[in-house]
Amino acid sequence: MNQIEKVIILTGASSGIGEGIARHLAQQGHKLVLGARRTDRLAALCNTLRAEGAKIDYLATDVTQRDDTQKLADFTLEKYGRIDVMINNAGVMPLSPMSSMKVDEWDLMLDVNVRGVLYGIAAVLPAMQAQHAGHIINIASVGALTVSPTAAVYCATKFAVRAISDGLRQESRELRVTVINPGVVESELADSISDHVAREAMKSYRQIALKPEAIAKAVSWAIEQPGEVDVNEITVRPTASGH
Repeated sequence: MNQIEKVIILTGASSGIGEGIARHLAQQGHKLVLGARRTDRLAALCNTLRAEGAKIDYLATDVTQRDDTQKLADFTLEKYGRIDVMINNAGVMPLSPMSSMKVDEWDLMLDVNVRGVLYGIAAVLPAMQAQHAGHIINIASVGALTVSPTAAVYCATKFAVRAISDGLRQESRELRVTVINPGVVESELADSISDHVAREAMKSYRQIALKPEAIAKAVSWAIEQPGEVDVNEITVRPTASGH
């Protein structure tokens, strides 16, 4: 049990890394408000964690809709009176070569991976500024550090998340801002890959995938640091990963 309970909002919480983060932070004793589109999964997760003593709620949230993310923040403020941590985790990864011309998928990645993060920040920033404290954690990717074939647009969105995060950090002397860059992790992200070439390449890449708990522990460690300590960036890769 964590000695300091924090009020935490988490998007993309219905599966994969998000679900792993929710489970771990609930075990640490934090108060959680989860957001995702698949409310059946959120309900099942919350029921399980409440049975274990967690203080946890959820709202249907599509991060591409600014009003949805704002409602998530407003609900949290109404219930707890503050927001200590915002974890922008929702993301999509429909990889494909540029020549496949999957422009709709490019748009989706921009909407979820970039605008979704911006909407998450916008939803909580006024409250955090008013309370003169807060922690925004953005889940990026090792794709924010280097570009690979079939991942040009995906990597561009994650480079953007990294840039947005560092800009926000430099602008504030009171907020903490952390970027987490996961390597390959067990999740449903690859299920969105419609391009055959990219899907086949991902199968071998994912054979060394980490469990979501590895990322959850990195998030928890950043949160647990003293208020004057700002962990700006953590990259977590499988030991067997070459890139």
